[in-house]
Amino acid sequence: MFGGDPEVHLVHVRPQLPGHAASALGRDVVDRYYREETGKALAGAKRRLEAAGMTYREVQLVGDPGEQVAAHAKTGKFDLVVVGSHGHGTLANLVLGSVANKVLAGCKVPTLIVR
Repeated sequence: MFGGDPEVHLVHVRPQLPGHAASALGRDVVDRYYREETGKALAGAKRRLEAAGMTYREVQLVGDPGEQVAAHAKTGKFDLVVVGSHGHGTLANLVLGSVANKVLAGCKVPTLIVR
């Protein structure tokens, strides 16, 4: 488990654009938008991993973040999923839902939630 280099997947999930907006913009524009947003979201983590000399794989997904992260975790043979928590609190989680809760409910891979 601790031998060798870990395989790190940096996963970013963007909610899907509404169908009428996506079709009006065109596939190339939508794909570029998703790529640019993923690049911005992962820039800090990528810098830290590169500074530590660690390799990583960048994963761009579209859809419900909790469901997509859980699905990605199921497809790989991962030892651990690490998810950030915004710490909205119990009331906000009841009203808004929680990506971390969806990941916990949707996959069997051990999950570490970081505040």
